[in-house]
Amino acid sequence: MSFVAARSEPGPAPIRRDAAGALWLDVAGACCVLRPSGALWLPGERMLVAADLHMEKGSSYATRGQLLPPYDTRATLDRLEAEIAALAPTRVVLLGDSFHDARAAARLDPEDARRIARLAWGRTLIWVVGNHDAEGLSGLAGDILTTVAVAGLTLRHDPLPGPAPGEVSGHLHPCAKVAGRGGTVRRRAFLTDNRRLILPAFGAYAGGLNVLDAAFSGLFANAALACALGRGRVHPIAGEALRPDL
Repeated sequence: MSFVAARSEPGPAPIRRDAAGALWLDVAGACCVLRPSGALWLPGERMLVAADLHMEKGSSYATRGQLLPPYDTRATLDRLEAEIAALAPTRVVLLGDSFHDARAAARLDPEDARRIARLAWGRTLIWVVGNHDAEGLSGLAGDILTTVAVAGLTLRHDPLPGPAPGEVSGHLHPCAKVAGRGGTVRRRAFLTDNRRLILPAFGAYAGGLNVLDAAFSGLFANAALACALGRGRVHPIAGEALRPDL
């Protein structure tokens, strides 16, 4: 897969950064805002989209004897609630694998369960079915769907094989490993060719897959741009700066 260099000047795919550090660009003709949190904001629809929250991953690992601090759900909800407070969306779409497994909702701390229920207060909450949580979404506040069509885009969890204009997906947890003067850093990243968009994982404990991995090959008709999450801003990354995981 090839990558384009970062662009800020007017051109075929202009990008601008706002005061909040987010990148504004078009995907299949729809205005998309790539937030430093890893969430997608569709301003024309007042829709907030976050993929791969993987809530209760910590408690899932604990059942198998791998002890992690049991606060991943709380940390993930903190960030999601901060995005909702900042943007006041009328619709929130959780783009699959919102829970780490089918029994995760049953393991929720009661306060975390109440916070999840409050996500639907005063807005439409949509749970898109993912491969991890397909059996564990029943009984939650909100609507359960496999795809969401909006503004010429199709939102789904798992990207379809081959180029898919207008598709917004998650599932692959893209990350960019970037070479700099001080060495290399690895950051979650959006990946787009202005025709389709893959979101980074939003969950506190969610892992990531290098954007140079073969899993991304064939998904983009045009050269793709990695947009890495930094501290308070999203960075479009020049292709020559990307490094594979060794």
